[in-house]
Amino acid sequence: MNVLHTDRLDIESLPRGAVSRVALELVENALGGAIRLPILVARGARPGPVFGLTAALHGNELNGIPVLHRLFDRIDTTKLRGSVVGVVVANIPGFLLHQREFLDGRDLNHLMPGKPDGSVSELYAHRLIERVVRHFDFLVDLHTASFGRVNSLYIRTNLDHEVSGMMARRLRPQILLHNPPSDRTLRGTAMELGIPAVTLEIGNPHRFQRRYIQASLVGLRGLMGELGLLPKRKIAEGPSPVVCRSSEWLYTDRGGFLQLGPDVTEFVAEGDSVARLTNAYGDLVTEYRAPRAGIVIGHSVEPVGQAGARILHLGHTKSGPDRLVKEL
Repeated sequence: MNVLHTDRLDIESLPRGAVSRVALELVENALGGAIRLPILVARGARPGPVFGLTAALHGNELNGIPVLHRLFDRIDTTKLRGSVVGVVVANIPGFLLHQREFLDGRDLNHLMPGKPDGSVSELYAHRLIERVVRHFDFLVDLHTASFGRVNSLYIRTNLDHEVSGMMARRLRPQILLHNPPSDRTLRGTAMELGIPAVTLEIGNPHRFQRRYIQASLVGLRGLMGELGLLPKRKIAEGPSPVVCRSSEWLYTDRGGFLQLGPDVTEFVAEGDSVARLTNAYGDLVTEYRAPRAGIVIGHSVEPVGQAGARILHLGHTKSGPDRLVKEL
Protein backbone atom coordinates (compact mmCIF):
# COMPACT_ATOMS: atom_id res chain seq x y z
CA MET A 1 0.00 0.00 0.00
CA ASN A 2 1.15 3.54 -0.72
CA VAL A 3 2.44 5.60 2.20
CA LEU A 4 2.49 9.40 2.08
CA HIS A 5 5.71 10.84 3.55
CA THR A 6 5.23 14.36 4.89
CA ASP A 7 6.03 16.71 7.77
CA ARG A 8 2.48 18.10 7.98
CA LEU A 9 -0.80 16.30 8.49
CA ASP A 10 -3.17 17.79 5.91
CA ILE A 11 -6.38 15.82 6.33
CA GLU A 12 -8.26 17.84 3.72
CA SER A 13 -5.79 16.82 1.02
CA LEU A 14 -6.40 13.09 1.59
CA PRO A 15 -9.00 11.25 -0.51
CA ARG A 16 -12.55 10.94 0.77
CA GLY A 17 -14.07 7.50 1.19
CA ALA A 18 -10.69 5.86 1.77
CA VAL A 19 -8.11 4.96 4.41
CA SER A 20 -4.73 6.64 3.87
CA ARG A 21 -1.36 5.72 5.34
CA VAL A 22 0.84 8.62 6.40
CA ALA A 23 4.44 8.70 7.67
CA LEU A 24 4.72 12.03 9.46
CA GLU A 25 8.20 13.38 10.21
CA LEU A 26 8.59 14.97 13.65
CA VAL A 27 12.35 15.19 14.30
CA GLU A 28 15.66 13.94 12.89
CA ASN A 29 18.14 11.57 14.51
CA ALA A 30 21.86 12.26 14.85
CA LEU A 31 22.54 11.08 11.28
CA GLY A 32 19.87 13.33 9.83
CA GLY A 33 17.39 10.51 9.34
CA ALA A 34 13.72 11.29 9.87
CA ILE A 35 11.80 9.87 12.84
CA ARG A 36 8.31 9.40 11.43
CA LEU A 37 4.97 8.62 13.04
CA PRO A 38 2.86 5.90 11.36
CA ILE A 39 -0.64 7.37 11.06
CA LEU A 40 -3.85 5.93 9.64
CA VAL A 41 -6.47 8.38 8.37
CA ALA A 42 -9.98 7.32 7.37
CA ARG A 43 -11.93 10.06 5.58
CA GLY A 44 -15.63 9.56 5.26
CA ALA A 45 -17.69 10.21 2.21
CA ARG A 46 -19.40 13.03 4.10
CA PRO A 47 -17.88 15.91 6.11
CA GLY A 48 -17.88 15.84 9.90
CA PRO A 49 -15.66 15.96 12.99
CA VAL A 50 -12.10 14.64 13.34
CA PHE A 51 -11.89 11.79 15.85
CA GLY A 52 -8.31 11.29 17.03
CA LEU A 53 -6.68 8.29 18.66
CA THR A 54 -3.12 7.94 19.91
CA ALA A 55 -1.38 4.73 20.97
CA ALA A 56 2.02 3.90 22.53
CA LEU A 57 2.83 7.37 23.83
CA HIS A 58 4.66 5.20 26.33
CA GLY A 59 6.71 2.96 24.07
CA ASN A 60 6.06 -0.34 25.87
CA GLU A 61 2.29 0.12 26.17
CA LEU A 62 1.17 -1.91 23.19
CA ASN A 63 -2.49 -2.96 23.47
CA GLY A 64 -3.67 0.20 21.72
CA ILE A 65 -1.80 -0.69 18.52
CA PRO A 66 -3.96 -3.69 17.49
CA VAL A 67 -7.03 -1.73 18.59
CA LEU A 68 -6.20 0.83 15.90
CA HIS A 69 -5.30 -1.82 13.34
CA ARG A 70 -8.64 -3.60 13.77
CA LEU A 71 -10.65 -0.39 13.92
CA PHE A 72 -9.27 0.89 10.61
CA ASP A 73 -9.40 -2.56 9.00
CA ARG A 74 -13.14 -2.77 9.65
CA ILE A 75 -14.19 0.84 9.17
CA ASP A 76 -16.67 1.46 6.35
CA THR A 77 -15.73 4.85 4.92
CA THR A 78 -18.91 4.95 2.82
CA LYS A 79 -20.85 5.22 6.10
CA LEU A 80 -18.31 7.40 7.91
CA ARG A 81 -19.06 11.07 8.51
CA GLY A 82 -15.92 13.05 9.16
CA SER A 83 -12.44 11.61 9.68
CA VAL A 84 -10.74 9.19 12.05
CA VAL A 85 -7.02 9.71 12.68
CA GLY A 86 -5.03 7.00 14.44
CA VAL A 87 -1.43 7.58 15.55
CA VAL A 88 -0.34 3.93 15.67
CA VAL A 89 2.88 4.56 17.65
CA ALA A 90 3.25 8.00 19.20
CA ASN A 91 6.64 7.39 20.86
CA ILE A 92 8.82 5.88 18.13
CA PRO A 93 12.17 5.85 20.02
CA GLY A 94 10.62 4.36 23.16
CA PHE A 95 8.82 1.73 21.09
CA LEU A 96 12.03 0.67 19.35
CA LEU A 97 13.84 0.47 22.70
CA HIS A 98 10.98 -1.49 24.35
CA GLN A 99 10.74 1.16 27.04
CA ARG A 100 8.19 3.57 28.47
CA GLU A 101 10.27 6.74 28.16
CA PHE A 102 11.59 8.70 25.21
CA LEU A 103 15.20 8.16 24.08
CA ASP A 104 16.51 10.74 26.59
CA GLY A 105 14.78 8.97 29.47
CA ARG A 106 11.95 11.49 29.86
CA ASP A 107 8.23 10.74 30.02
CA LEU A 108 6.48 12.35 27.03
CA ASN A 109 3.16 12.25 28.87
CA HIS A 110 4.45 14.74 31.44
CA LEU A 111 6.13 17.11 28.96
CA MET A 112 3.13 18.37 27.01
CA PRO A 113 2.76 20.67 25.19
CA GLY A 114 6.53 20.56 24.81
CA LYS A 115 8.75 23.40 23.58
CA PRO A 116 9.67 24.51 20.03
CA ASP A 117 13.22 25.30 21.23
CA GLY A 118 13.69 22.70 23.97
CA SER A 119 15.35 19.30 24.36
CA VAL A 120 14.70 16.54 21.85
CA SER A 121 11.80 15.14 23.90
CA GLU A 122 10.29 18.61 24.39
CA LEU A 123 10.61 19.36 20.67
CA TYR A 124 9.08 15.99 19.77
CA ALA A 125 6.16 16.61 22.16
CA HIS A 126 5.64 20.12 20.78
CA ARG A 127 5.50 18.94 17.18
CA LEU A 128 3.18 16.05 18.08
CA ILE A 129 0.73 18.61 19.44
CA GLU A 130 1.16 21.19 16.68
CA ARG A 131 1.31 18.85 13.68
CA VAL A 132 -1.22 16.22 14.78
CA VAL A 133 -3.32 16.79 17.89
CA ARG A 134 -4.47 20.30 16.98
CA HIS A 135 -6.40 18.78 14.07
CA PHE A 136 -8.63 16.73 16.41
CA ASP A 137 -12.13 17.54 17.60
CA PHE A 138 -12.06 14.61 20.07
CA LEU A 139 -9.19 12.53 21.49
CA VAL A 140 -8.92 9.05 22.99
CA ASP A 141 -5.38 8.41 24.25
CA LEU A 142 -4.71 4.66 24.54
CA HIS A 143 -2.41 3.44 27.31
CA THR A 144 -1.76 0.38 29.50
CA ALA A 145 -0.25 -0.17 32.92
CA SER A 146 3.45 0.56 33.30
CA PHE A 147 6.18 -2.11 33.54
CA GLY A 148 5.76 -4.28 36.63
CA ARG A 149 2.05 -3.49 36.99
CA VAL A 150 -1.31 -4.64 35.66
CA ASN A 151 -4.50 -2.69 35.03
CA SER A 152 -8.18 -3.24 34.59
CA LEU A 153 -9.84 -1.69 31.54
CA TYR A 154 -10.48 1.78 32.91
CA ILE A 155 -10.74 5.43 31.91
CA ARG A 156 -9.29 8.58 33.43
CA THR A 157 -11.01 11.84 32.59
CA ASN A 158 -12.92 14.76 34.00
CA LEU A 159 -16.31 13.11 34.42
CA ASP A 160 -17.88 16.49 35.20
CA HIS A 161 -17.00 17.81 31.74
CA GLU A 162 -20.10 17.34 29.59
CA VAL A 163 -18.43 15.91 26.50
CA SER A 164 -15.44 14.04 27.95
CA GLY A 165 -17.73 12.57 30.63
CA MET A 166 -20.10 11.35 27.91
CA MET A 167 -17.18 9.89 25.94
CA ALA A 168 -15.92 7.99 28.97
CA ARG A 169 -19.31 6.50 29.79
CA ARG A 170 -19.97 5.53 26.18
CA LEU A 171 -16.68 3.65 25.94
CA ARG A 172 -18.08 1.30 28.61
CA PRO A 173 -14.88 0.25 30.41
CA GLN A 174 -14.88 -1.69 33.67
CA ILE A 175 -14.06 1.37 35.78
CA LEU A 176 -14.44 5.14 35.34
CA LEU A 177 -12.05 7.31 37.35
CA HIS A 178 -12.76 11.00 37.80
CA ASN A 179 -9.34 12.52 37.21
CA PRO A 180 -9.19 16.12 35.92
CA PRO A 181 -5.85 16.55 34.11
CA SER A 182 -3.29 18.80 35.75
CA ASP A 183 0.11 17.24 35.07
CA ARG A 184 1.16 18.22 31.52
CA THR A 185 -0.32 15.09 29.97
CA LEU A 186 -1.41 14.73 26.38
CA ARG A 187 -5.01 14.53 27.60
CA GLY A 188 -4.61 17.69 29.67
CA THR A 189 -3.06 19.63 26.80
CA ALA A 190 -5.86 18.55 24.47
CA MET A 191 -8.46 19.72 26.99
CA GLU A 192 -6.68 23.08 27.28
CA LEU A 193 -6.96 23.37 23.48
CA GLY A 194 -10.71 22.78 23.74
CA ILE A 195 -10.52 19.16 22.56
CA PRO A 196 -12.57 16.81 24.78
CA ALA A 197 -10.25 13.94 25.73
CA VAL A 198 -10.09 10.73 27.74
CA THR A 199 -7.30 8.32 28.63
CA LEU A 200 -8.25 4.68 28.07
CA GLU A 201 -6.07 2.27 30.06
CA ILE A 202 -6.10 -1.11 28.28
CA GLY A 203 -4.68 -3.80 30.54
CA ASN A 204 -1.00 -4.63 30.78
CA PRO A 205 2.28 -3.55 29.09
CA HIS A 206 4.59 -5.48 26.74
CA ARG A 207 1.85 -7.65 25.25
CA PHE A 208 -1.32 -7.91 23.17
CA GLN A 209 -4.34 -9.02 25.23
CA ARG A 210 -7.23 -10.16 23.06
CA ARG A 211 -10.05 -9.61 25.55
CA TYR A 212 -8.99 -6.05 26.37
CA ILE A 213 -8.43 -5.24 22.70
CA GLN A 214 -11.87 -6.51 21.70
CA ALA A 215 -13.65 -4.68 24.52
CA SER A 216 -11.86 -1.45 23.62
CA LEU A 217 -12.78 -1.85 19.97
CA VAL A 218 -16.45 -2.34 20.83
CA GLY A 219 -16.38 0.74 23.05
CA LEU A 220 -14.74 2.91 20.40
CA ARG A 221 -17.22 1.91 17.73
CA GLY A 222 -20.05 2.72 20.14
CA LEU A 223 -18.53 6.12 20.89
CA MET A 224 -18.11 6.88 17.18
CA GLY A 225 -21.79 6.12 16.75
CA GLU A 226 -22.66 8.42 19.65
CA LEU A 227 -20.58 11.23 18.13
CA GLY A 228 -22.29 10.80 14.76
CA LEU A 229 -19.28 9.51 12.84
CA LEU A 230 -20.87 6.11 12.25
CA PRO A 231 -24.45 4.84 12.35
CA LYS A 232 -25.50 3.74 15.83
CA ARG A 233 -25.98 0.06 16.44
CA LYS A 234 -27.19 -1.90 19.43
CA ILE A 235 -24.54 -3.79 21.39
CA ALA A 236 -24.98 -6.06 24.39
CA GLU A 237 -22.58 -4.38 26.83
CA GLY A 238 -23.19 -5.88 30.27
CA PRO A 239 -22.99 -3.99 33.58
CA SER A 240 -22.37 -0.24 33.69
CA PRO A 241 -18.84 0.85 34.64
CA VAL A 242 -17.99 1.27 38.32
CA VAL A 243 -17.52 5.00 38.97
CA CYS A 244 -14.70 6.22 41.24
CA ARG A 245 -14.64 9.89 42.18
CA SER A 246 -11.04 9.60 43.40
CA SER A 247 -8.27 7.05 43.92
CA GLU A 248 -4.95 6.47 45.65
CA TRP A 249 -1.87 4.30 45.33
CA LEU A 250 -0.84 2.30 48.38
CA TYR A 251 2.92 1.96 48.99
CA THR A 252 5.16 -0.15 51.21
CA ASP A 253 7.03 1.50 54.07
CA ARG A 254 9.63 -1.29 54.25
CA GLY A 255 11.50 -3.48 51.78
CA GLY A 256 11.07 -7.18 51.13
CA PHE A 257 9.01 -9.69 49.16
CA LEU A 258 5.46 -8.59 48.37
CA GLN A 259 2.53 -10.98 48.12
CA LEU A 260 -0.63 -9.35 46.75
CA GLY A 261 -4.11 -10.36 47.81
CA PRO A 262 -6.96 -8.95 45.67
CA ASP A 263 -6.81 -8.84 41.88
CA VAL A 264 -7.93 -6.07 39.52
CA THR A 265 -11.66 -5.20 39.67
CA GLU A 266 -12.04 -6.84 43.10
CA PHE A 267 -13.73 -4.85 45.85
CA VAL A 268 -12.16 -4.51 49.26
CA ALA A 269 -13.62 -3.30 52.52
CA GLU A 270 -11.88 -0.92 54.88
CA GLY A 271 -9.36 -2.92 56.89
CA ASP A 272 -9.16 -5.85 54.48
CA SER A 273 -5.71 -7.35 54.00
CA VAL A 274 -4.38 -6.38 50.55
CA ALA A 275 -0.73 -7.50 50.76
CA ARG A 276 1.84 -9.26 52.94
CA LEU A 277 5.54 -8.38 53.10
CA THR A 278 8.14 -10.96 54.07
CA ASN A 279 11.89 -10.67 54.56
CA ALA A 280 14.77 -12.67 53.04
CA TYR A 281 14.18 -15.47 55.59
CA GLY A 282 10.49 -15.79 54.79
CA ASP A 283 9.35 -14.14 58.02
CA LEU A 284 6.26 -11.93 57.93
CA VAL A 285 7.40 -8.31 58.25
CA THR A 286 4.08 -6.53 57.96
CA GLU A 287 0.60 -6.83 56.50
CA TYR A 288 -0.97 -3.99 54.56
CA ARG A 289 -4.67 -3.24 54.84
CA ALA A 290 -7.07 -1.14 52.82
CA PRO A 291 -7.39 2.35 54.36
CA ARG A 292 -10.95 2.56 53.05
CA ALA A 293 -13.42 0.60 50.93
CA GLY A 294 -12.88 0.59 47.20
CA ILE A 295 -12.10 -1.32 44.03
CA VAL A 296 -8.69 -2.43 42.77
CA ILE A 297 -8.00 -0.50 39.55
CA GLY A 298 -4.49 -1.89 39.12
CA HIS A 299 -1.67 -3.36 41.14
CA SER A 300 2.00 -4.26 41.14
CA VAL A 301 3.16 -7.67 39.90
CA GLU A 302 6.75 -7.12 41.02
CA PRO A 303 7.35 -9.31 44.11
CA VAL A 304 10.65 -7.64 45.09
CA GLY A 305 10.58 -4.09 46.33
CA GLN A 306 12.41 -1.59 48.48
CA ALA A 307 10.59 0.73 50.86
CA GLY A 308 8.20 2.91 48.88
CA ALA A 309 7.26 0.23 46.35
CA ARG A 310 3.78 0.39 44.85
CA ILE A 311 1.21 -2.09 46.13
CA LEU A 312 -2.09 -1.33 44.44
CA HIS A 313 -4.23 1.44 42.93
CA LEU A 314 -7.42 1.73 44.99
CA GLY A 315 -10.46 3.44 43.49
CA HIS A 316 -12.82 5.09 45.96
CA THR A 317 -16.40 4.13 45.30
CA LYS A 318 -19.66 3.86 47.16
CA SER A 319 -20.36 0.55 45.42
CA GLY A 320 -19.79 -2.60 47.47
CA PRO A 321 -18.76 -6.20 46.76
CA ASP A 322 -22.23 -6.99 45.43
CA ARG A 323 -21.67 -4.57 42.52
CA LEU A 324 -21.21 -6.37 39.19
CA VAL A 325 -18.05 -5.56 37.23
CA LYS A 326 -17.92 -5.99 33.48
CA GLU A 327 -16.19 -9.27 32.61
CA LEU A 328 -13.65 -9.33 29.80
